[in-house]
Amino acid sequence: MEGEVSSDAMGYILDPDRVPAELEPFKDRLSKNFFEVRKRIISFIKEDIIPGMPICAAQYREEVKKVKDRKPASPHEDPTYTNHAVWAASPPIFDELRQKAKARGLYNFFLPEVGKLSVLEYAPICEILGAFGLCNVAMNCTAPDTGNMEVLEKFGTEEQKKRWLVPLLEGKIRSAYAMTEPGVASSDATNISATITRDGDEYVINGHKWYISGACRPECKLFIFLGRSTSNEKNEKRHAQHSMILVPRDAEGVHIIRPLAVFGHIHDHAEILFENVRVPVGNMLLGEGRGFEIAQGRLGPGRIHHCMRTIGTAEQALDAIIHRVHQRVAFGKLLADQATIRQTIAEARMDITKSRLLCYLAAVQADDHGFKAAKAFIAMTKVDAPRICQKIIDEAIQIHGAHGVSQDSRLTDLYHHVRHVRLADGPDIVHLNTIAKEELKRRSSVMGTSVSGNNKNVKKFGKFDHLVPKVRARL
Repeated sequence: MEGEVSSDAMGYILDPDRVPAELEPFKDRLSKNFFEVRKRIISFIKEDIIPGMPICAAQYREEVKKVKDRKPASPHEDPTYTNHAVWAASPPIFDELRQKAKARGLYNFFLPEVGKLSVLEYAPICEILGAFGLCNVAMNCTAPDTGNMEVLEKFGTEEQKKRWLVPLLEGKIRSAYAMTEPGVASSDATNISATITRDGDEYVINGHKWYISGACRPECKLFIFLGRSTSNEKNEKRHAQHSMILVPRDAEGVHIIRPLAVFGHIHDHAEILFENVRVPVGNMLLGEGRGFEIAQGRLGPGRIHHCMRTIGTAEQALDAIIHRVHQRVAFGKLLADQATIRQTIAEARMDITKSRLLCYLAAVQADDHGFKAAKAFIAMTKVDAPRICQKIIDEAIQIHGAHGVSQDSRLTDLYHHVRHVRLADGPDIVHLNTIAKEELKRRSSVMGTSVSGNNKNVKKFGKFDHLVPKVRARL
């Protein structure tokens, strides 16, 4: 009853000898290294991360106090948020935990050469990291830095790597990805209107971006900026008009206007004005007009990682339900004995199981055929994982009642995060369109024709022969 906690309080997530049953069909694909690495990460969480969480919270409160005397950094900055906590520096324990992760061989674990894991093997590791965000930070596996580091590693010049990749890998600086714009539908990235114009040995950058994650934190020193190259504007290929370029945060003309809210709560997502920002020609990534080529390389592995972290969050919500229903009595019964509650729990477990299997399948497709060939499966899991997670969190809030929306529960934080993921990681409709396009490549089949059927009288009487269908849609 009240106050009792199971000896298996963290569920399988922190059980070094128990992996998800959904991995069973893929057991022949799991290396000895996977099991050893998983145990090391679990030990790290138990011995360093969990004890460090209250220290981190206390240190963060101290850092927040320091921003009370902060002055606006730009004439365009909204003074409403000048002393907001979003500008606070990271707690000192971050560096301490990074050193401990390095000592355990877990630092920069997102890099294949560090973890030496397949995409499938990394997926359940990400689920653990999804339940322990501080572990992400300690292992230098946080977005958007992981994607940005992958871009620099794959497409950067030696000079770019030396200046930006090395300090990012060392955790000395952070970065942000500047793509989304408030004035256009950015889910279609060909709409991005910010400009990159060549002027002698420099590029001049102008644009208005928003929801640029991680840009407010003082550790952020670099933006990877997506914009339209003015020299490529007449290129008939829509996906060959944009470029990516490196922009230092402290470059003249970069103005952070304000931090932005998610569901009314201010987060480290910035609205930024780029006014005639000048950077050297050497800051261009790969070449003008190759922004979308880079984007596909950036989004590949991370798409799977986000989904598994989300499933880890769903497990947290289900654990919260299990805890609550063993503590409360309503209408003469323990909540755990109520039929409707049991139905909710059963459906949550089924949803998690199906979603986890779908994510593993996408990972296997990526391992065997590459991320491009696996794009439909990746799109499926990108829609499914946040959806089921949001549903389970919502059910958890219902079961917790008023407590579920109070400041004493973390459920509202989980809900805010997962609902925003369904936009930040690409709107559902974009991923659904990717899936549909793959299906629609199959024009027809004997089976489809047979099942669909045909009214022969239409042709027999010919009353519709004069009609010409008007088709305007494109695939």
